[in-house]
Amino acid sequence: MSRHWWSSRDQDGACTQSCAKSVTGLPIESLGFVAAAVGRVIDDGHGGHDVEPAAGGIAPVTATPQADPQSAHRNYSGVWLSRYEYFSSGRDSSYTGQHYVVVLQHGGRLTARSLPGSSDSPLTMDLEVDGHVATGTWTEQTATEGYYRGARYHGAIQLLVEPTGRRMTGKWVGFGKEFDVNTGPWELVFQDASTNKATLEAYSRRPA
Repeated sequence: MSRHWWSSRDQDGACTQSCAKSVTGLPIESLGFVAAAVGRVIDDGHGGHDVEPAAGGIAPVTATPQADPQSAHRNYSGVWLSRYEYFSSGRDSSYTGQHYVVVLQHGGRLTARSLPGSSDSPLTMDLEVDGHVATGTWTEQTATEGYYRGARYHGAIQLLVEPTGRRMTGKWVGFGKEFDVNTGPWELVFQDASTNKATLEAYSRRPA
């Protein structure tokens, strides 16, 4: 997710998609980034970019959370699909970063780690759940051979947990190279409650 400060990172190396392909020998989509629809990016006027949810992208929470005495005892451990969106100014386009992550719960704390094979850019998240709100941090180590050449990015994240407990959606915040701060949508979608070896191996692949 490294995220989204990605918009600013690109300003240093203002490299187009064709440039990225010529450098890596691979199309940008094969590097773990999926092009998203353009037209919902807001330039803050200071080098930063805010990506707003739109049709076809990461949808907002579908229901208003209500008081749920069981939410404090809900188990979120398992495999989840992580998706976030960001704007790349160097390529003048929005992209989606995807990982399968294994979530482990310890009381109200959640730790998420991307599964090998789901992306070339390892992702970690540390969250604290309070009712229907999950707040924390994320870190992504971009691929050495990818567009961002192994740069490490990190930031904050806050997600709202849907009443079903099977989807969390919200926003990330991350810094850019030009001393700016960018934002964009992020969601976690539940896939499997098992965390055994066979299940983790089954999800150690790129999301469709």
